[in-house]
Amino acid sequence: MRKPASMKALERLGRVRLSEHFFMREMLYSEIANFHGIPNIPDDPDLAVAAGTRLCEELLEPLHATFGHVSIRSAFRSVEVNTYGHERSSRGYNCGETTWNYARHVWDRRDAEGHMGATACIVIPWFVPRYEAGTPWQALAWWIHDNLPYSDMAFFPTYAAFNLRWCEQPNRRIESYAAPKGCLTKPGMANHDGDHSSEYPGFPALKRR
Repeated sequence: MRKPASMKALERLGRVRLSEHFFMREMLYSEIANFHGIPNIPDDPDLAVAAGTRLCEELLEPLHATFGHVSIRSAFRSVEVNTYGHERSSRGYNCGETTWNYARHVWDRRDAEGHMGATACIVIPWFVPRYEAGTPWQALAWWIHDNLPYSDMAFFPTYAAFNLRWCEQPNRRIESYAAPKGCLTKPGMANHDGDHSSEYPGFPALKRR
């Protein structure tokens, strides 16, 4: 698939169904792109669709089946959009360095080791009132850690939104910008292996359609 060169071609890309409940169009939305008029279109649509499909099928669909609606805040970024955002990180645009974001938010590039990957920043509405009532973000993080083949997670304070990444070579690392900040777990840490169900009492069992 070529990079869309017309409105109709972009429309066809947006209609690509990545999984049962997720389409490419919602993954292309970007406030940076919209406000500054920078096209958020993949240079390699086939790679972007392949990576996005794995993200949706292996991570987002099980979350949808278990918790209900999954809200996409930010997903795919073109090289141009990510670079523009990174250059303005001091203004609150909060985009990581572009080559670091290959196989993360930049779905249409492989990482330095040649692995395919994709990240979406999401909110789980089921969890929002629980988080606002005092359930820590770590409860959701540990549930995902125990149940899904994620690569990386990074949590944020508002609504316990978090970056969720799928990658061919998973890191299995959880970070947070919400208190307490820092690394919750990664391979080699004493808390990484084993069952963590005591950290998320009352959470539903994993469901798959």
